[in-house]
Amino acid sequence: MGNIIELKNIVLSYDGDRILDDVSLSIESGQFVTLLGPSGCGKTTTLRIIGGFLTPDSGDVFFDGRRINDLPPHKREVNTVFQRYALFPHLNVFDNVAFGLKIQKLPKDEIRRRVLEMLEIVDLKGFERRRITRLSGGQQQRVAIARALVNRPKVLLLDEPLGALDLKLRKDMQIELMNIQRRTGVTFIYVTHDQEEALTMSDRVVVMKDGVIQQYASPEDIYNEPKNAFVADFIGESNIFDAVMEKDFLVSFCGREFACEDKGFGERRPVDVVIRPEDIDLCEPKGDLLAGEVRSSIFKGVHYEMNIQCGGLDWLVHSTDAWPVGSAVGLMFGPNDIHIMNRLFEGSENHLAGEVVKEDTVEFWGYQFERPGLGLPAGASVSLTIPPEAIEVVSADHADMVVYLESLIYKGDYNELIVYNYENGRSLLLHSYLDQQVATDIGIKFKFDQIEIKGADSVD
Repeated sequence: MGNIIELKNIVLSYDGDRILDDVSLSIESGQFVTLLGPSGCGKTTTLRIIGGFLTPDSGDVFFDGRRINDLPPHKREVNTVFQRYALFPHLNVFDNVAFGLKIQKLPKDEIRRRVLEMLEIVDLKGFERRRITRLSGGQQQRVAIARALVNRPKVLLLDEPLGALDLKLRKDMQIELMNIQRRTGVTFIYVTHDQEEALTMSDRVVVMKDGVIQQYASPEDIYNEPKNAFVADFIGESNIFDAVMEKDFLVSFCGREFACEDKGFGERRPVDVVIRPEDIDLCEPKGDLLAGEVRSSIFKGVHYEMNIQCGGLDWLVHSTDAWPVGSAVGLMFGPNDIHIMNRLFEGSENHLAGEVVKEDTVEFWGYQFERPGLGLPAGASVSLTIPPEAIEVVSADHADMVVYLESLIYKGDYNELIVYNYENGRSLLLHSYLDQQVATDIGIKFKFDQIEIKGADSVD
């Protein structure tokens, strides 16, 4: 059907912070596409750029192949439905829906025909004279959608329109939105932070983090073939472990080698492996199966959620069969249940450049520490290797530096954190047993005695 919306290399910054970082995206006509991600990831900003409410610092926006960067919102064939529906309380349902058509000064007969047609599509036939204040939240939302669609836009933008509804009504309206989109054929671009909502309604899902698209694919591929640990962790529950890709179709983790169906990662390369909880079967320990112990079991209505201690790692397992706490179990999964992903942070250690500033004293990033017996002259460049365990999370008043927490992924035994240094724009990898709030500032402190120092031949 062709692309109706194309974003090419979009960059947008606020107060020096880059909100969108080289975003490129193509959306086919007639699709239901969802922008998904945590707060602050750039999804609403992307929507507002498509709608014309924001202008990118660089990059281009195309509509049906035509560049529209400088086209104001009211001249774009796009309408928007916000979380707050902005309906007119003094007007009834009919007049709310007809408002845009009256502004266009269309004939009364055409206005009436189009409004009644749209009210039937959103299942509000017979509500024409009902006052807005006498409608439920779900009915008000459908009025807002009808008002937007009655103008016959080619694209409808929806910015978390179900956010104000209770859980049951949200689920009902998910189905309603899908039906409305199918019946009208209008391209829907939908913003949400709710993973289930995105997987339920969408033809395609755009997963975003820190202004960058992490993956753009069908809901099935997003869930079953996540591109990295952030996507796997954000979409549903997962077991995510450090692993090494030994070679094509062979990965090692948990002290063992396993056949898998992935290739092209190279040999002896650090990767992340993800196994979904529902893809693991439990049985009596036997043969060469991984063996573990049930540490907890919670009934969730359709399955039991169990925590298994196995190989020094915590495994999450969903099963319709209950295993008592304390039971010894075997874990069964096949090659197609193991998904290999590139790591969010390249490598498994931090490699930085430093300099010997005086005898037995090294400096990096403005910090100095002593290393007795270093034996290198002042002015010598050095290569520093900092293991993730050599950086600890501390309170800000005890910190060597305050950094921004970009990502936190539980790896079965510890949390893997990626933090961003405001001073130089570099990231660091660290391990912690503490839970921290992503997208906030945290303090970190270096264990200088654990930093490895070498003369610098090459440094990342």
